[in-house]
Amino acid sequence: MGHKISPTSLRLDITQTWKSRWFSRNETPRILKEDHDIRSFIQNNYKKAGILSVDIERYANQINIIIRTARPGVLIGRGGTGVEDLRKKIQRSLKLATPPRISIPTEDVNSLANSAQAIAANIAELMEKRMPYRRTVKQSLEQIMQGRIKGAKISVGGRLDGADIARTETFQKGKLPLHTLRADIDFARATAFTTYGTVGVKVWIYKGDVLEGRGEAKKQPALAPDTQKS
Repeated sequence: MGHKISPTSLRLDITQTWKSRWFSRNETPRILKEDHDIRSFIQNNYKKAGILSVDIERYANQINIIIRTARPGVLIGRGGTGVEDLRKKIQRSLKLATPPRISIPTEDVNSLANSAQAIAANIAELMEKRMPYRRTVKQSLEQIMQGRIKGAKISVGGRLDGADIARTETFQKGKLPLHTLRADIDFARATAFTTYGTVGVKVWIYKGDVLEGRGEAKKQPALAPDTQKS
């Protein structure tokens, strides 16, 4: 089971928490689509900002969009104009009669080597530039293992180096206990759009076990039901 399912969803409320935190009785499909559109817009339009994750919290009349980024200056802009422009674009895209207040706090991430999303995006970018995938993956593994990391695995699949037949290759260093629920495993995927077609990239990073009461996933407060009407 641990080898088939996403490591993130398997460990929800144990070592991981939800990326969207809200409650709705009747408008779940609409809000889910809004969350997906917001994430896609941010990740596609701010690739140079090094977006690692986008968490969304919804209250009755407010939306908090928490962005973890490696280069906050690119996102914030001079004098905060970048965040203000992003807030206005998202507010217009919601197309509601009474748009909610939108807050966009950012969190600076110092070490990219500990982030599966950053590693996956970097590998995909290098493959799009026609870098040899074996060298790219091995260098990424070495970079990951230089930190306090216990194990990592990287999988790439597609027409590797332009091969006629698609295949999947996996590279691993250290331990990766996918069946251990208390294991803190960061997982991410990315897609490289090469001249030969798309290549999928998956990254697992094992950071150690989370002991009870020390670093376990924070319990999120119950959020108010939505009162917005489309």
